[in-house]
Amino acid sequence: MSEETKQWEYRVQEFGTFWGGIKAAEMEATLNEWGEQGWEVISTHVLENMNKVNVIAKRPLTDRVKRTRSMPSYKNQEYMK
Repeated sequence: MSEETKQWEYRVQEFGTFWGGIKAAEMEATLNEWGEQGWEVISTHVLENMNKVNVIAKRPLTDRVKRTRSMPSYKNQEYMK
């Protein structure tokens, strides 16, 4: 019995601003939206002395996303939801 290797798509988003820091309510709203879209946070990285954090998330790679990424116009599109 062979087991298919699961493929993932990833996204990285920076939260916060140098002067304003990280707004928890905005970050929470974004993470809840991501969860509804099937994203799972797998890592965070604090950007020292910048009041920012990078959040890294993944979700299973679908055939639809694979097809879209293979299209020449993909680079000009807004990031797929």
